[in-house]
Amino acid sequence: MIRLHRLGGSEHEFDLNPDLVLTVESTPDTVVTLTTGTKLVVTESPDSVTAAVREWRVGILERALKRTGPQIAEARLRAVDYPAEN
Repeated sequence: MIRLHRLGGSEHEFDLNPDLVLTVESTPDTVVTLTTGTKLVVTESPDSVTAAVREWRVGILERALKRTGPQIAEARLRAVDYPAEN
């Protein structure tokens, strides 16, 4: 989840599932359009929303690779160890 702030009430922060973000536009306010069609106007700049989404995705991928990394390496080693079929 990424934390954003609604425009007009910066004390009203909320967490948003980045998988729902479809577009981020500057009109000049930052408008985040979700896959559901909902539009949110936030205080963050489009660049900071994009950076937050990117950072969240990198974290997800890093954790996934840490969990599967040894298994993938082991599978590769087994594939190399198999004798070639004639």
